[in-house]
Amino acid sequence: MIVGRRARLNRHPGEYGMVYENVCFESTDGVRLRGWFVPSEDNSGPGPVVAFVHGWLWNRLGNEAGHVPFVDRDVDFMPATRALHDAGFHVLLFDLRNHGQSQAKPPITYGLKEQHDFRGAVAYLRKRKEVDGERIGAVGTSMGGNSVIYGTPHCQPVKALLAVQPARVAHFNKNFARLELGAIGPSLLKPVDPMYKLMRAPMLKDHNPAIPARDLGDTLVQYVQGTGDPWGPMEDVDAMAAATPNTLGVVRYPSAGRYEGYRYVNEAVDDVTGFFKEHL
Repeated sequence: MIVGRRARLNRHPGEYGMVYENVCFESTDGVRLRGWFVPSEDNSGPGPVVAFVHGWLWNRLGNEAGHVPFVDRDVDFMPATRALHDAGFHVLLFDLRNHGQSQAKPPITYGLKEQHDFRGAVAYLRKRKEVDGERIGAVGTSMGGNSVIYGTPHCQPVKALLAVQPARVAHFNKNFARLELGAIGPSLLKPVDPMYKLMRAPMLKDHNPAIPARDLGDTLVQYVQGTGDPWGPMEDVDAMAAATPNTLGVVRYPSAGRYEGYRYVNEAVDDVTGFFKEHL
């Protein structure tokens, strides 16, 4: 929770037949971030772009299973990246602070500080001549979903968001601790808020994406939540959708667990691409 995990970058877009550029830019609070810009092959003028914003302990590729002390699954951003690229979109994939190859800036705050990374990504994209600054969208998963919800009101216009299993951290952590660590789990969380206070970081008990969701304005948001998620309650995502001024509601994606819900991104590629083709 404090320092994250540096998941390895074991693939790149070139292996999927896409030209890409290594990029580096700053968050709006000065953290150095690294990623890949995958340009569309359509050179007719400035075009739309989709940014991928990953989850806790992942990197710009998604998640590679088997490297954490709990059951997870592979979540692969490359199929959707390729489909969006082929559909005429630019794509930005980047590592959030404390993850991948981006700068360390502990602690992890699950969107409260990471929103600055997304805002920095949007500012960077608007500086690129290939990008239409009025046609920016994002896919945010878990912590990345929180980040785009917190960040979008501060970097408008962002036209469309796909928020896959964003979470209210206090509820997520309590469920995670109880299910993964047993009866003693929730008591292990008691030092977290004092530790964050000592580090002058936002209190996770106050974290609630439904609050900034009220300020998303004209941004169209499609939420996705796995039906079998044991950690993130469906009612939390329903509350985010209810607070969002312009939303298509919540896709209730059939799943047997938390990570199976994330796999919407690589199992429902046509839906992901179709959403941005229609709304971006």
